[in-house]
Amino acid sequence: QVQLVESGGGSVQAGGSLRLACTASGAAYCMGWFRQAPGKEREGVVRVILGTGSTFYADSVEGRFSISQDKAKNTVYLQMDSLKPEDTAMYYCAAVADRPSCPPFIARLFTNWGQGTQVTVSS
Repeated sequence: QVQLVESGGGSVQAGGSLRLACTASGAAYCMGWFRQAPGKEREGVVRVILGTGSTFYADSVEGRFSISQDKAKNTVYLQMDSLKPEDTAMYYCAAVADRPSCPPFIARLFTNWGQGTQVTVSS
């Protein structure tokens, strides 16, 4: 079972930046980030096919967030710029490690999850 460990959350003012990291204990085909605000459903933010580098962003973060990877460290990074108060949420790293698939932003299709890291953006 691939374990995922996130880091890098915190508090920032609107317009600021944060970078999240997610390290996997083993190989995965696809990794991504979801977020969940209080009282709301978990929503997909970005995902990446690790082998090809193909990325898919939610409309709400396109142009502001950027995902990158360090293959040697089995780590993906989420650079979040121009943060808005509506970006406030618990951010979860997710992965697909058991099959060559990088599904759309449907949480149940991702088989591995991190513990989450809080991002708070104040106005």
